[in-house]
Amino acid sequence: MLPTGPRVWWGAIAALAALAVVALGILYAGGSGPGVVDTRVGAAVDGAGSSWRHVALATDFLGEPGGAAMLVVAAAAGALVVRWPRAAVLVVAGPGLTVVATKLLKPLVGRTIHDGHLSYPSGHTAFLTAFALTVALLVTGRLRLGGAARASLVLATATAAGAAMGWAQIALGAHYPTDALGGWCTALAVTPATAWLVDRTAARQAGRMSDAPQPERR
Repeated sequence: MLPTGPRVWWGAIAALAALAVVALGILYAGGSGPGVVDTRVGAAVDGAGSSWRHVALATDFLGEPGGAAMLVVAAAAGALVVRWPRAAVLVVAGPGLTVVATKLLKPLVGRTIHDGHLSYPSGHTAFLTAFALTVALLVTGRLRLGGAARASLVLATATAAGAAMGWAQIALGAHYPTDALGGWCTALAVTPATAWLVDRTAARQAGRMSDAPQPERR
């Protein structure tokens, strides 16, 4: 799932993203209000006007259980149709493990919004970023793109998805801007690691099959 050459770069990106998640988590641990950055970004988003609320709600739906399941099932089914089971596994595992990571981090950080709801990192933003990153990895791999072009396209897609969902969460008042940033970074940390793990597992299974004794032909 990950291109062999640039894996070191994906490892560096994942490591930096993980450090950012930890740093933001420490900075806002136990907080119950916006920081300076949150206030400034939130003011800019609020100025967009109420007419965008429907767009924000539609985007938010993609991070809800129903919308997320719809996206994942459609992508996994497409991968199975073209007989690419490894891709189907990654489409489920990448976003799934990313959301699990946000669920584990929220009580550890303890940042809250609106009457004590845990907010850091944003699970909606993490999910859509992870899903977009996974699909972009698969599509660019299928098209045999490589090198900087593939990495740039994948990162741009993940950033656009994260920005869209982050904007929706801020506009709806569900998260602080730094919650959305934490969700985006969580996806960048977990998804490449998941892709690497899927590759390693598939390679081991292939090695075991090749080492198994073949039945004698008569």
